[in-house]
Amino acid sequence: MPFSPDYVALVLNENFEDAKAQFLSPLMAIHYAHLVMLVEQGIVPRAEGHAIRAAVDAIDVDAVRRVAYDGSYEDLFFYIDRLIVAGCGEDVAGRLHTARSRNDIDMTMYRMQQRELMLAVIEGVLSLRSVLLDLAERHREHVFAAHTHTQPAQPTTIAHYLLAIVEQLERDTDRLRAAYVRTNRNPLGACAITGTGFPIDRARTSVLLGFDGPTGNTYGSIATVDYLLESVGAAAVLLAGLGRVIQDLLLWCTSEFGYLRLADGFVQCSSIMPQKRNPVALEHARAIGSKALGQASAIQLSVHNTPFGDIVDTEDDLQPLVFSMFKDATRAVKLVAAAMKDATFDVKRLAERAEQGWITVTELADTLTRDRGLPFKSAHAIATRFVAESRRRPGQPLAAILAEVSRDATGAAIVYDESALAEILSPRHFVDVRKTPGGPAPSETARAIAESRTLLEADERWRSETVEGLRRAERSLAAASAAL
Repeated sequence: MPFSPDYVALVLNENFEDAKAQFLSPLMAIHYAHLVMLVEQGIVPRAEGHAIRAAVDAIDVDAVRRVAYDGSYEDLFFYIDRLIVAGCGEDVAGRLHTARSRNDIDMTMYRMQQRELMLAVIEGVLSLRSVLLDLAERHREHVFAAHTHTQPAQPTTIAHYLLAIVEQLERDTDRLRAAYVRTNRNPLGACAITGTGFPIDRARTSVLLGFDGPTGNTYGSIATVDYLLESVGAAAVLLAGLGRVIQDLLLWCTSEFGYLRLADGFVQCSSIMPQKRNPVALEHARAIGSKALGQASAIQLSVHNTPFGDIVDTEDDLQPLVFSMFKDATRAVKLVAAAMKDATFDVKRLAERAEQGWITVTELADTLTRDRGLPFKSAHAIATRFVAESRRRPGQPLAAILAEVSRDATGAAIVYDESALAEILSPRHFVDVRKTPGGPAPSETARAIAESRTLLEADERWRSETVEGLRRAERSLAAASAAL
């Protein structure tokens, strides 16, 4: 019975085009791996295995990508099956489908595609970490006014701020790596949902396809999507965190702030306002990241409240969204890395702002507690009155104001000379004494940068080894197939 023209136009044609773009290569690899295993297990005679392999070899994948859907077959799998039949005859070609189903083929393709997408996102995160660490190294000594609740709060350093982002990205990498481990398991051999009575070797196809091993329960191999949601969730956390950072960077690029300047290659001018220098690269990164975050939410909604089993909601119609989400996530992260690589900070302006607004006065309270033995609550009250009186009486010596308010509060004047008090209230001193682990003191940020570089090297090594493992599996599969 022919398919309805409406069904062809609205569903099958779209799915065929998506499958050609995303899953043709994984599908061909699955054909080869399953065939090698069937022959090695004695399930398919070697002579017939050779004939099937020759038929698969004869398929021109570039020509397949140019094929227009005509409605005479259901999907890409059946189109490729038709080509194999044409190459070796229906009786021989039919043996290739022994002990498998489109269900386990599909789930295997999805995981093969997804692991490549995840590795691309991880590559972008590693690149951004490297760029930010280089910037942090150059700006360990440069202070600026950190904000809380959108208001100037306390001095810190550019390095300290950037390291906070780096640590967040390190955790993002951990989440993505953990999700990759659970994604990289092989469903092939689960068949429709209950496995098979044939003596297949799932471990062998796992090796040939670059998986760490087979999935477990055959029902769950087909039904579960938690591996997908975990990786999507990790990407969503990355995107949400990155979006908050981009918001800061865009604010810093405003003329009102003037903290950050992107390189010329990442800005655009107005068509009518020659003075404009728009930081559009970061705007694009924010928009692309927001788009990807929305797609991540759509993926979760698509699988929510669907039956726990084989269901199209998690298959053909969902997978393009998975592909675009990871692609856009990768674009956003890599764009921020590229834009920040040659960006510059106006360290003079940053330092000037750190001198304003009494944002160092916490250190005065701390000093009164450390040096004069006052309870911090009392020291805080003195510092509060000191700021209020200094604002009320501009130009009066600060040391005299401190002596007055401390005498009123405690009955005894606390005396510092002007130079000592100026040092206590300086942003440089504020930063230098904060040697708490994770703090902004240059000695501490130097240690943190070194640790983060070591971690970056380990993560880069993991990614390189993982990619090489996949390429090695491809070579092993090609050799095993050629030996049939």
